[in-house]
Order: sequence, then C-alpha cells, then structure tokens
Amino acid sequence: MDKPTIGVDWDAIDWERVDQAALAIMLLGLHGGWRTWKGFDWGVLNRLHEMGFITDPKRKAKSVIFTETGLEESQRLFVELFGRRVEQRGS
Repeated sequence: MDKPTIGVDWDAIDWERVDQAALAIMLLGLHGGWRTWKGFDWGVLNRLHEMGFITDPKRKAKSVIFTETGLEESQRLFVELFGRRVEQRGS
C-alpha cells in the first residue's frame, strides 16, 4: 500500500487549540479516578505536562494522571468544544 499524502501545512496549525482539544478528549479515557489513557502525540502530552495538567508522560504506564487543575480544565474544554449549542430564537 502506498504511503498516503497528507495535505496539512503543519506550520500553520494552532497547536494551542490542538492541545486544548486533546486535553478535552482525554476526559473520555478517564478511569480509576484521576487516570486517563495517554494515546496522543508525545509533543501534545509533553506540553500538557509542562502546563501542569497531567503527570509526566515519560513513564512505562499506559496512562497519566490528571492534576486537579487538569481534570477541571479537561471537563470545561470538553463541554465548550463538544457540548450541544442552544439555538437562539427570536433575537
């Protein structure tokens, strides 16, 4: 099978928004209280760790632990990014 062509200009990507989306989606992998699966790009995980949202991803464990701030921000972003929009009527 041929290697697919990716038409993304990686230099034009807003990586802060990527990090926010990843943090939000990590909420779906929540298990055992504070743990979440770390199946994301290492650059994203490292930046989330540097921002204080998760523990260091450079461990053998297949999951990381949310910090209290990280879990709160993950939930906030999840609702902001993926919550249903309420239609405004009769403005």
